Amino acid sequence: MPIQAPCDTEKDLGVTDQVNPGENASEDGIAAATEMTINQIGEGDFSGLTTYATQHLGPAVVYASLGLAVIFIGYLAAHFLSKVISRPICRRVDETLGRFVAKLIFYSVLLSVSAAVLSKLGAPLGGLAAMLAATGFAVGLAFQGTLSNFAAGVLMLVFRPFKVGDVIIAGGVTGKVNEIDLFNTTIDTSDNRRIIVPNGAISSGTIENVSFHPHRRIEMVVGVDYRADLAETRAVLEAATAALKPQIIEGEGRGFAVILGGLGDSAVEWKVRVWVAAADYWSVHETLIAEVKQQLDSAGISIPFPQMDIHFDQVDQRDSQRHRPRVRPVRRESEDVFTGADDSRQG
Repeated sequence: MPIQAPCDTEKDLGVTDQVNPGENASEDGIAAATEMTINQIGEGDFSGLTTYATQHLGPAVVYASLGLAVIFIGYLAAHFLSKVISRPICRRVDETLGRFVAKLIFYSVLLSVSAAVLSKLGAPLGGLAAMLAATGFAVGLAFQGTLSNFAAGVLMLVFRPFKVGDVIIAGGVTGKVNEIDLFNTTIDTSDNRRIIVPNGAISSGTIENVSFHPHRRIEMVVGVDYRADLAETRAVLEAATAALKPQIIEGEGRGFAVILGGLGDSAVEWKVRVWVAAADYWSVHETLIAEVKQQLDSAGISIPFPQMDIHFDQVDQRDSQRHRPRVRPVRRESEDVFTGADDSRQG
């Protein structure tokens, strides 16, 4: 029995493919219509210019304007949401974390709105994502230092070794933290200079947070004359610290102390320790130096300069002559040789 080929159901039923001009126009897009119109104008045919302007260019301009308007509204919404969400975090939790959350929300909302608009306008986001991934890989290899700064910034924002407003010593810079960004940290120095330090340089070294604790200890080393009485010197130094009693922090492990530190080369060393508030450190430090100097001067206790004792031993003259090195006469063999040579020539 012969096998018949399967019949084409669509042809048998009389169904034919019908082309919808609108669908072709939407698939080809404005690029194909623009190329066709340019070719017609190059051939001198301007009949399709009106159709191109009304059916392709006009709607494209309208859609692009709507897309830009939506992106602008998304920008305003991202700015508003970042402020609304980050404000309570800055007030109740931490200002550094609040700024980070504000930037994260702003860029996330703006990128999401832009991607949605481009997708609605028919932009090939799939190919664009693959291209961005390849470009990101190449850029990542080229900017390894920048990525390390980014990673260090994320770690500092997560573990928070310091926050905005702290005085730190990091990356070879001492100052007050103004802002912690994803790549850099902005520090204001005491002489009103703004220094931008990469986060990688900060995280790779030692970070000293000077203002982390509310209390700090001032330690001053004082050297007094060896002839001064120890009990009297201790009483004078304690009187100097007593003048700073309103600024001294009392409590367990706090207060003040006068300690005999050691015997130096030129003076007896004393250590005066005072606990004060971190905000009053430098002012109390200066006042303490002035009080110690005035109290020692009033008690007649001197602060000696560095000095050195040199001892000379007397040596007997006969011993010096006995041990005096003997000087050998200079040998004149070379002169005798030349003299003999001249005599032989004369002979």
